[in-house]
Amino acid sequence: MKKIFNYIIFSALLAVLFPSCQKLDVEIDTQLTPSAFPKDSVQFVQATGPAYAALRGNFSLDYYFLQTLSSDEAILPARGGNWYDNQGYLMLHYHSWTKDHAGTNSTWGWLSKIIGTTNQILSILDQNMPVGNNKNVTLSELKMIRAISYYLMMDLYGNLPLDTVYGEFEPRANVSRTEVFNFIEKEVKACIPYLNPATGVTTYGRPNKYTAYALLAKMYVNAEYYTGTARYNECIEACDNIISSGKYALESRATYLKMFYPDNGPNTKEFIFAIPYDPAASALPGTNGYMFHSRYDVPRSLRAKFGLQFTPSAPQSTLPEFYAHFNDPNDVRNGQWIKGLQFLNDGVTPVTVKTTKKGYDQFYTGADGGASYTYQVDITPNVILRQDPNAFDCGNDEIAWNMGYRNIKFFPDNVSLTRNQSNDVPIFRYSDIILMKAEAILRGGTATLSHTALSLANQLRAERTTSPAWGNITLDSIYNERSREFTWETWHRNDMIRFGRFEDSYGFKTNNDPTRRIFPIPTSAMVVNPKLTQNPGY
Repeated sequence: MKKIFNYIIFSALLAVLFPSCQKLDVEIDTQLTPSAFPKDSVQFVQATGPAYAALRGNFSLDYYFLQTLSSDEAILPARGGNWYDNQGYLMLHYHSWTKDHAGTNSTWGWLSKIIGTTNQILSILDQNMPVGNNKNVTLSELKMIRAISYYLMMDLYGNLPLDTVYGEFEPRANVSRTEVFNFIEKEVKACIPYLNPATGVTTYGRPNKYTAYALLAKMYVNAEYYTGTARYNECIEACDNIISSGKYALESRATYLKMFYPDNGPNTKEFIFAIPYDPAASALPGTNGYMFHSRYDVPRSLRAKFGLQFTPSAPQSTLPEFYAHFNDPNDVRNGQWIKGLQFLNDGVTPVTVKTTKKGYDQFYTGADGGASYTYQVDITPNVILRQDPNAFDCGNDEIAWNMGYRNIKFFPDNVSLTRNQSNDVPIFRYSDIILMKAEAILRGGTATLSHTALSLANQLRAERTTSPAWGNITLDSIYNERSREFTWETWHRNDMIRFGRFEDSYGFKTNNDPTRRIFPIPTSAMVVNPKLTQNPGY
């Protein structure tokens, strides 16, 4: 399925990227223009490809870092100057980012590119496709890509310019987050009658009807924060449209971890909408298209254990505050973490590294610092800025490189010849629907379908742990469960804000300024569009 999906993207990219790969005296007939391309049903499908390639673009890199490293979920410190990257990761952790922060800039640019690319395709297909159901479906799917992009952008930046017309170059002022919310809601509701209700291979990687309901549920569960008006009953209604369909189910304890393996795809029964990744797929110009979790998450000493074709960098880990959520020894989700003494896959042979005494500990003061030293790799929980706290630096020795528990939810892809992985990445999962409905009931929404917040949470937990069912439930319970369930899936910052935890102190971060709940509009964006108004606090 990934090959089929990426063939569509690749074909479309060829049409966009290489319009002049023919004799100069021959009329160009492959550019994505209303008069020349697309002309038939195959080309109509191919023409949608750049929108999906754009969405894939920076989701698992820049966007992931912005959402994750600003929370207590993960930290990416320097080690001997490696990964300092002009304070980029330091700023995310300390909540000290500025309007010139590279990640806020690249993420704004990426999401704007998805919206602009989708606007172009919508304009051309609207002019070229014959009237009919296929046209309605195709245009609605593209509008959903745009709506998802606007949602991600609204969640990060709050107040945005709304632009849905291709070819109009007049700068637009940003409007309030409430107006953006209302625009997305209206757009999604207008798409629902035309979106395909099918699941599985036929719609995988493209928004179907239940993608729309999932996006609405996510908006409504956050509506009180986004707009000041609670919409919990509407969240429950959106969740019920998915639950009552019977088309999705929770993965069992036996399959939970496999859900995120490199061979995941349309048979994953929890994925409502996922982004397909393939190391062989082309990236849309101006985006990267990378899925690099092995590079960032696997300790470099464990390359052989996972059979990787490259040496990982392993700069990213979790914090003890976040790992504290994993306090149930019977929970299958514990298996996504690398921690403690390391062994090869036989579970017996220690993973060892040969270095020197000073290579192991740069602060070793003995006269024999250059003597050979072999140790068993031990991944420790605490991150300590031993070398230079001001430079966010743990040190450039083996102790530093083994600091912090690592997450391998997106299991290392040992088939790929590059650092890029083929694990598809979900945006919406069925377990999120279950927990959002439970939360909405706890926050005052009306229970439906004989569900209670407790019954819903226990429904999920029955597939995650062999520990006894909960006897009671609170919002804190839901928050903790969401932390366990959606680790590394880009939702934790969103959850921390909604549950009032984003201003907490964690790791080395003490900044409790609530204006940090949204990021600044980048300087580069304001230069291009002088009508933009900067967010408060920046």
